[in-house]
Amino acid sequence: MEAATVAAALGFLLLAGVGGSSVDEAREETVVRALVVRLLGPGPAADFSVSVERALATESGLDTYRLSGGGGARVQVRGSTGVAAAAGLHRYLRDFCGCQVVWSGSQLHLPQPLPVVPEELAETTPHRYRYYQNVCTQSYSFVWWDWARWEKEIDWMALNGINLALAWNGQEAIWQRVYLALGLTESEINEYFTGPAFLAWGRMGNLHTWGGPLSRFWHLKQIYLQHRILDRMRSFGMIPVLPAFAGHVPKALTRVFPQMNVTRLSSWGHFNCSYSCPYLLAPEDPMFPLIGSLFLWELSKEFGTNHIYGADTFNEMQPPSSQPSYLAAITTAVYEAMIAADPDAVWLLQGWLFQHQPKFWGPDQVKAVLRAVPLGRLLVLDLFAENQPVYSRTDSFYGQPFIWCMLHNFGGNHGLFGSLEAVNQGPQAARLYPNSTMVGTGIAPEGIGQNEVVYTLMTELGWRKDPVPDLVAWVTGFADRRYGLSQEDAKEAWKLLLRSVYNCSGKACVGHNRSPLVKRPSLKINTTVWYNRSDVFEAWRLLLKAAPNLTTSLAFRYDLVDITRQAIQELVSLYYEEVKISYRKKDLILLLQAGGILAYELLPVLDEVLATDKRFLLGSWLEQARAMAVNETEAQFYEQNSLYQLTLWGPEGNILDYANKQLAGLVEDYYAPRWRLFLETLAGSLAQSVPFKQKEFDKNVFQLEKSFVLSKKRYSSQPQGDTVDLTKKVFLKYYPRVVNGSL
Repeated sequence: MEAATVAAALGFLLLAGVGGSSVDEAREETVVRALVVRLLGPGPAADFSVSVERALATESGLDTYRLSGGGGARVQVRGSTGVAAAAGLHRYLRDFCGCQVVWSGSQLHLPQPLPVVPEELAETTPHRYRYYQNVCTQSYSFVWWDWARWEKEIDWMALNGINLALAWNGQEAIWQRVYLALGLTESEINEYFTGPAFLAWGRMGNLHTWGGPLSRFWHLKQIYLQHRILDRMRSFGMIPVLPAFAGHVPKALTRVFPQMNVTRLSSWGHFNCSYSCPYLLAPEDPMFPLIGSLFLWELSKEFGTNHIYGADTFNEMQPPSSQPSYLAAITTAVYEAMIAADPDAVWLLQGWLFQHQPKFWGPDQVKAVLRAVPLGRLLVLDLFAENQPVYSRTDSFYGQPFIWCMLHNFGGNHGLFGSLEAVNQGPQAARLYPNSTMVGTGIAPEGIGQNEVVYTLMTELGWRKDPVPDLVAWVTGFADRRYGLSQEDAKEAWKLLLRSVYNCSGKACVGHNRSPLVKRPSLKINTTVWYNRSDVFEAWRLLLKAAPNLTTSLAFRYDLVDITRQAIQELVSLYYEEVKISYRKKDLILLLQAGGILAYELLPVLDEVLATDKRFLLGSWLEQARAMAVNETEAQFYEQNSLYQLTLWGPEGNILDYANKQLAGLVEDYYAPRWRLFLETLAGSLAQSVPFKQKEFDKNVFQLEKSFVLSKKRYSSQPQGDTVDLTKKVFLKYYPRVVNGSL
């Protein structure tokens, strides 16, 4: 079968995923109208007419919207699905009204009268799917969300045209039912599940037990949330991706079924086997299809299904055998367990495993997995395609359909970063690849709520047939829409950011924030960056210069904190280099001067700046966790889960600082004490003429780190101080030093 035929076949196969009746059209129309009211308010919403008409779709079923009216008449928004209509509404707000819908604070100042659409505007997406999420996003960003926050996110998804997304809440409650039916005790099940902040890695088989158990109330709340999430997603015409059995089983099942054929995989992420080394069921074991089908039957009975399921058997874990026959057998077993419960099942596979371990996953191994599933019944996410695409080294996944995804963020880190040119050009390159089986675009960050310019571009590309022709013009338009006002200094600032932090390329291009600020101190931290730091400092100056006209903009205030945070991060790196030089020169005075500024000036002032904005507070982060609890004991447990993820990640600092954030409270009580201890240790080393011992320091600083996690200190969720006033003071103190080279 030719590649293009396969891609088309999958598209037609999944037409069943979107309702086609007049009842479905009416439901989608109703939910989009409600979205307009939530977004704009009842009065402005009355100026818009929304309709959903399946007939607008192309012959191949591609989403289409049409816009007309305005200028005193109602703006007509018509879409082939609820998602298409919402995307059309967003297009009108963006291109005709100069508005923007983002996480940090949408800008929705509508001109009156509403602008006219000169002639009917029709847009059809070039591909069937606009995908959203990474399995890790569920833990790094979504874990503590309530329905109100989920509703906002699903609205954002609809407005950005997302029509395929993970919906994985509540699955542990379903697994609990299955495990109880198979003979496990409640205590065995409780021991197996990870805590809430680590569920993503329990679901992919990397971890078990760590951070657990899950309470009965947790399960009930997640079931409730999942029902609401699925109902809203389906009401928009989105296709939710449900979880499926990937082959990992609790050790306790071997008690009930002693003849069960399992293999214990190696450990993951520096965890020992108390929390890792998962048990993988042999593909030929008769329990494989039984467990897999039991889970999907129970899942579908509770939540219904749209026939697409996600499962990751070897996420960052090496299979027990590289033999193609074994890899084909385990893949076949996962797929056959799906179709035993749902004959229409399609498997959504994260392609990260092929990128993460390229030495293991040679052509024969990749083919064994991809060709073990019938063509068109496996949908692969090329997860990190903006940086390390897999489609181009696998002949377009050997005929299986794939979605070109931008991963962008690791661990939910703060830090200005992006590869906008690669993102802009990537989807078209994949589409034009010989015999391409690309069927969509996607955004798959590990964490959200940062670098919104990157996500704005990527979601726009989901509806474009060609790249944005001029990114400089695009980013200045982004600035205008973001702030609701055309301000030259702000636009110049964004141009500088585009050519620097958002132009990541080469070996120094790292999407994971590894600044000394957020890393455990040592003398071996690499501070090399892919951009000219002077561009960041100049963008900082320009945004501050623009401040008098833009302070009412929530997005601007967020950006002012963010650019100041980035500038201080750069200063920390520069002073850190001074610390290293002074230590190597054995210059105690210079070390104390540079180290004193780093640890006793920069980090405290960073904490103060972050504290001026609720979106940068550790207290706000922990408040979400506490709100999920039903009593104080559970609230403290969830807080500790959250703090572990932000810092040590495991009991011994197993994946230390991977999920680092720059939040007020975290800087003051976690990062700053580490640096002060480091500098005191270095100074003592020079004063006593003894070498600095990193291993000894690591043991000592671990006690500080663990004390922070175990502390029951409560952090405020209310901002303090004025962002503009404080950032000006910081700027006036440090910017001249940068310009004059007088650090």
